[in-house]
Amino acid sequence: MSFLGKIWRILVGIKDGLVLAVLLLFFAALYTLLSATPNAATVEEGALYLALEGTLTEQPEQTNPEELLFGSTNRVHEYRLRDVVHVLENAAEDPRIKLVALDLDHFVGGGQVALQRVGTALDTVRKAGKPVIAYAGGYSDDSYLLAAHASEVWMDPMGATLIAGPGGSRPYFKGLMDRLGVNVHVYRVGKFKSFVEPFTRAEQSPEAKQANAELANALLSDWVANIKAARPSSRIADYAQNPLANGEQMSLAQRALQQKLVDKLGDRLAWSNRIADIAGRDPGAAADQFRGTDYFDYLAANPIPKGGQIGIITIAGDIVDGEAPAGSAGGDTISRLILDSLAEKSLKALVVRVDSPGGSAQASEQIRQALLQAKKRDLPIIVSMGNVAASGGYWVSMAGDKIFAEPGTITGSIGVFGIIPTFEKTLSKVGVSADGVATTPLSGQPDLLNGTNAATDRLLQLGVNDIYGRFIRLVAMQRRLPLARVNDVAQGRVWDGGTARQIGLVDAFGGMDDAIAEAARRAGLDPKTARPVYLDRMPNWFELYVRNLREAGARTSIPADPYSRLIWRQQAALGRGIDDGLSILSGPAIQVRCLSCPAAPRPESRGQLFNTLVDRLF
Repeated sequence: MSFLGKIWRILVGIKDGLVLAVLLLFFAALYTLLSATPNAATVEEGALYLALEGTLTEQPEQTNPEELLFGSTNRVHEYRLRDVVHVLENAAEDPRIKLVALDLDHFVGGGQVALQRVGTALDTVRKAGKPVIAYAGGYSDDSYLLAAHASEVWMDPMGATLIAGPGGSRPYFKGLMDRLGVNVHVYRVGKFKSFVEPFTRAEQSPEAKQANAELANALLSDWVANIKAARPSSRIADYAQNPLANGEQMSLAQRALQQKLVDKLGDRLAWSNRIADIAGRDPGAAADQFRGTDYFDYLAANPIPKGGQIGIITIAGDIVDGEAPAGSAGGDTISRLILDSLAEKSLKALVVRVDSPGGSAQASEQIRQALLQAKKRDLPIIVSMGNVAASGGYWVSMAGDKIFAEPGTITGSIGVFGIIPTFEKTLSKVGVSADGVATTPLSGQPDLLNGTNAATDRLLQLGVNDIYGRFIRLVAMQRRLPLARVNDVAQGRVWDGGTARQIGLVDAFGGMDDAIAEAARRAGLDPKTARPVYLDRMPNWFELYVRNLREAGARTSIPADPYSRLIWRQQAALGRGIDDGLSILSGPAIQVRCLSCPAAPRPESRGQLFNTLVDRLF
C-alpha cells in the first residue's frame, strides 16, 4: 500500500502540474490577444494618470521570468523614456484627455537629460491648454525637476522639498585590499582616469576631485536653469543653497510654499479632489477617485507606430563582450542587430542613441565597426547622447557624422585602464605558497598566486597605451582636431555637455528629435514626415506578462517621504559603488569605462542592498 500511495501522489503531482501549465498558457494567450489588439475606445475621457513609481530609463532591463516564478525579485519599475514622452505628446492632442495627473510620490529618478526631456513633453501638454497637476508627499532633485514643469505643484503638508544636488561619497578599497593582502596591479593612461583610484588610494586624487567638482557644479547650474525656465517665480537657487535661510520657525512644507517651489499644500485626497474638479468622478466612486486613464492603458491603446525610414539603435548600460540582455550593450548583440537591420530593412539613415558609461574596449570597437557598415551604404549616422556617453560610450559615438548632446550630458572620459588583482600576500598570511615551472615569460601569467612578472606588466601597459593611442587618433580623425589637442582634453577627464561642445567633442545641443530631423535632412527626407523605427529587441508576450505581474507589487519598495528617499538614494549609490568596484575585478583586463559619471539609481530596492553585497562578495 505504501508503494501504491507513492505512485498515487506522483500521479496527483503530475496532474496538478499539467493543470497549472494549462492555466498559465490560457492566461498568457489571453494576455497576448488583448495586448496585440489595443482598442483606443478603452481610453476614458478625463485625466491621464501618470504615476511614475520607479525610475526613468533609456532601455529597461530585460525581464527575467525566473525572478517572478521563484519569488526572488524586489525591483522597482523602469519606465522607458520614449514611451513616457510619446504618451504625453499624444495626450496633448487627444480631445479625451483634459489634464495630466502627475503622481511623483514614488518616483526615484532617471538622469538629468532624460528628466528634462519629459519636462519638455509636459510643457507640450500645457501649451495645448491642458493643465498638469503634480503631487508628491515630498520632492527630491529628480522629482522636483519634473514637478517644476507642472501647472500646479502640490505637496503634502507634512512633506518637504530636499535638494541635495550632484555629488556625494563613494567607497575606496585600498585599506581593505592592504588588510587582505590583495596586490592590485594597475595599468592606465590619463591622469583623470579615476576608475582605478578606489583600488590604489584611500581618497580622491587632486586631479579627480577638481574634475568631479567642476562637473558637479556644471550639472547643478544646468538643473537650476531648467527649473527657472519652467518656473520663473521659484527661488530655487537660493533655496538649494540655504533651505533654512529665514529661520526654523515654519515647517519645511510652509518654507517650500513661501519660496514658491510649490503652489498648494494638501494631502492626496485633496489633490484627487482637485483632479476630479476638472476630470469628473463616476457616480458611487471612492472619494480619492477621478475619471481618466492610467499610463499603461493609454500606452497600450496608443502604441508607438512601427515602421519608418530612420533606424534608431539604442546603446544603453555597460558595454560588455558577447551577448547581453536589454539594459546592457553586448558587443555581439548590438552589432548583430545593426547588421541584420541593414540587411533586412529599407533604412535611409541611422540615429544612435547612447546612454552608456562604457566598458569593454573590444565590444565598443565591435559596435563601431558594425555602424561603419551603414556608412559604406551611404547612410547618414547621427549620434544622440543621453544622460551619459563617456569612455566606451564616446568611442562608439565616433561612428557618427554629427553628434548631438544636451548641456547636462556627461561625456568624454577618453582614457584607458586595466586592473588585475593578485593574492600572493593574502596566501602568505594563511601559510599558503605557490610554485611551478615556466617555458616562456608569459607561462602562467598573470599569476594570481605569485603575482605578475615584469614582462606581463610591460605587456599589459603596452596594451593600454596602444588602445589609448588608437582612441585619441580616432577622436582626432573623426572630430578633425589636432592630435595634441585631443590628448589635452582626453586624459580620462569627464566633461559636461556644455563644455564638451566648447572644446569640440560634440557638435550641437539637441535631443532625439533634433537628431532624427538631422538624419532625415541628410537622407533627403522631409523631417516633418520622416518616421523613426526603433531597432532594439522588443519584449515578447511572456516577458510583458511577467513584467506586469512583477510590477504589481513593486510600489511598496520605494519610500514615499523625502527623508527616507534621500537615504534610499545614498544606499543605492553605495550599492552601485561597491558593485562597480567588484565588477571591475571580474571584467575585461583592459577597459574604457567611466566610474566618475553620475548614474540614475539601479532598479533595485534598498531592501536588496545587503543581499547584493553578499552575492558580489561571496
